[in-house]
Parts: sequence; C-alpha cells; structure tokens
Amino acid sequence: MMILKDIFEILQLVAYLYITAIVVELLILAIASLFPYHPKLVDDGYFRKIALFVPAYSEDEVIYEVIKSATEQKYPKERYDIIVIADHFRKETLEKLRKLDIILLAKDFEISTKSRALNYALQKLPEHYEIACILDADNIMQIDFLSYINRSFAAGYKVVQGHRTAKNLNTNFAYLDAISEEINNNLFRKGFRNLGMASSLIGSAMAFDYHLFKNMMATVEVVGGFDKEIEMRLIRQKITTEYLPKVYVYDEKVQNAEVFTKQRRRWLSAQFHFFGKNFVPAFKSLFTEGNIEYFFKAMSYIQLPRILLLAFLIVAVPVSYFINPPVWTIAWGFDLIAIILVFLLSIPRKFYNKRLIKALVTIPKGMVMMTVSLVSLHQANRKFLHTKHTYNAFQIKKKRK
Repeated sequence: MMILKDIFEILQLVAYLYITAIVVELLILAIASLFPYHPKLVDDGYFRKIALFVPAYSEDEVIYEVIKSATEQKYPKERYDIIVIADHFRKETLEKLRKLDIILLAKDFEISTKSRALNYALQKLPEHYEIACILDADNIMQIDFLSYINRSFAAGYKVVQGHRTAKNLNTNFAYLDAISEEINNNLFRKGFRNLGMASSLIGSAMAFDYHLFKNMMATVEVVGGFDKEIEMRLIRQKITTEYLPKVYVYDEKVQNAEVFTKQRRRWLSAQFHFFGKNFVPAFKSLFTEGNIEYFFKAMSYIQLPRILLLAFLIVAVPVSYFINPPVWTIAWGFDLIAIILVFLLSIPRKFYNKRLIKALVTIPKGMVMMTVSLVSLHQANRKFLHTKHTYNAFQIKKKRK
C-alpha cells in the first residue's frame, strides 16, 4: 500500500510540474501581451513583386468572391500576382476563376496537402518574385494588407505574420473559435514579440522572402502543420518573424462542435508531432549554439490545449481536497487561478458581452469532445483532414467598405 502511495505522489508531482510550467509560461505571455507592440514599418517608395498564393482544396463555395476581393488590393496591379492552386474543384468553378486576372493552377493531387500544393506552384512560377504571401481559401485581406507587408519587408524583415481574425460570429462555436484565435494572437504573437522573440506562424496571412520560402519548401513534405515545420526551421536559423497586430486578414471560424473537434485534433496532432521531431535537435542547439528560443519553442509544443488544461484543473482542485494534504489543494488551486487569469488577460475587451455568456455554455461540450478526440489523435497526422468553408466571404468585404 505504501508503494502505491509513493507511486501516486511521484506521478502527481510530475503532473504538477508539467502543468505549472505550462501555466506560468502562458501567464507571462498574457502579461506581456497587455503592453502595446509597434512594429517597425518603412516606406522606401519601392513596391516589391509579390506572389500571393491561395492553395485551395474543394472550396467551390467561397473561392470566387475571396479571389475577386484579392484583385482589389491597394497595391500596384503589376506588382502582385494571385496564384490559385485549385485542387479537386468543379469544372464550372474553374471556368469562372479563369475570367479573373489571376494565375490558375488546377491540379487534383492524389494525396492533398498544403505543402504539396505550394511546392507545385513554386515549381511552375518564374523567379522574379520577391515576396511570397500565403492565404487560405476563405481569407479576406484588409484592402491595404499587401502595402503593409511591403513596408515591413522594407524595414528589413524576411518573414511577417499578419493579424488573422474572425469574419463570422454567427454561432456560439464560431464565437468561441474567434476568442481562441485572439488569445493565440495575444499570447504567441504579440506576447512573444514584446518579449523579444519571434512571432509564431499561423498557416495563413503570412509572408516570406520569396527565395527563402522556396528553398525551405523544397524539403517540406508534411500532411499537416507545414507552418510549424517552417517556424521551427526559421527559429533554428535565428530568423525573426515580425507580427503586424493592426494589419488584418479575415478568416472563417468553425460553426459547430464536429468541425471544431476535427480541426483541433489536427492541430494537436501536428503540435505533438513537431515536439517529437524537434526535441533532440533543440537540446543539441541549446548546448552547441546557445539557441534558447529554439529550445523554448520546441518544448512549448508539448502543451495541452488551454480548454483541456482548464478542465483538468477544475477537476483536480476538488479531488485534491478530498485525497491529498492541504498543500496540494493550494498548489492545484494556484494553477487554476493562474489559467483563469490567462484567459481574463488575453481575451480582448470587445468580447466581454452577452454573447460571451451564451458561448460559455458550449465549453463543457467542447471539453468533452476534445478529450474524446485524443483517442484518435495518432491518426490525424497521417491523412489530410479538410475543414470545409461555407461562409459568404463577400459579405465581409462589403461591410468593411
């Protein structure tokens, strides 16, 4: 009996150290995100040639209006090209797209991935571009997005992440997803930059030095999380990713529990995959090159999703009260208070309204579905999991005029 008790104490200590390390990191980032961040922008009078990539898989419902809005950017028309990689599109959609002033590359891949689509396009294009900008098929850029990207590159940056934000809040899950996106922006982009570290990438609304991007992508072949693969490579090379907190790209948020769970399972699978991939190289780089940031961010990939952290701590505190000495209840209580503070500090004030109360009702369902999804986590990084987009993007463009 004493042996079992000792084993339980050891396991609880390990769990506590793991959870506390995550919570403390998130709290530091949340506090850092409270301070304003002013990116350096330079107007050098030169308009860099931009390749605007839109890899799209079976996005017939949204692609046309999204691309049409992209042709209306306040940037010299001759200085940017829109490249649509249309994978598994209907013939009538392709015919409609061909009428727009874009470069259309139609290719039905046997195994569809974003990295495969981008590499296909990069092989087809000439070498005269200076910036590669990546959008998702449902993304709507603010009208001067490319101009701000150009000014950030004029300031000397080779990689820039824009502020991706919600374009729809039409369901409770969409509202929660929008809040989650803004928490990520505050913690892992604004927070990191205020602490002097590179912004995390997010998969779209991002721009790269064209030749740097092409050279990196040539050896990238992943089913999911290509942005994480690139981010790790950039940090390993000590290349800083800039963040533009006031330069927006509007993105469709998931509208129901099923899509929410599938999307999070895919993200979590990619996260753990890249933790395993970078674990040894990060340790080696720390001791041989002193690359603290690479080590720190590689270790961060072992984090549990915040919603599961909250669920675990809500259970841990009362359970600890009945089975542990008081010191453990206080310890777990500290973590619970800290994670609640993370949410309170990193959720933008505009979300504190009646809609938030309604959306909170769906959190228990999200917690349960996220927990269940962990059972099939090992399968998520083996095959392409597509998130279908249906929201009418053109409504947002009209609204912003």
